[in-house]
Amino acid sequence: MAGFRGGNGGMQNVMKQAQKIQEQMQQAEAELEEMEVLGFSGGGEEGDETVVVYMNGKKVINGIEFGSKISEMVDLSDEDDVEMLEDLIMAAINDGYKKADEEYQKKMGPLGNMGALNGLL
Repeated sequence: MAGFRGGNGGMQNVMKQAQKIQEQMQQAEAELEEMEVLGFSGGGEEGDETVVVYMNGKKVINGIEFGSKISEMVDLSDEDDVEMLEDLIMAAINDGYKKADEEYQKKMGPLGNMGALNGLL
């Protein structure tokens, strides 16, 4: 192989590095699955939210919670109120997705920068 130095010892090091990266990625994936991310909408301050969405770091939604203010704000027989509630739910989901993306980058970003085994290939 032209340009490849290190013989079999070099290839063994590359394989060990690849295995290490794979293990780190699997660990990061497991941490993302276990992580809880909260998405909020409708409130100016934490604890004052109208809608809270619970998801993990892989964007799997585990629950939705409505704050105490929602009953004052929404009349489900009013089409405009239902539309507002739908918008609040979507805003909370999108907020959670944004936070999950940030967590994903923290966990997986450094591993993605390893590309081609950190320049060994």
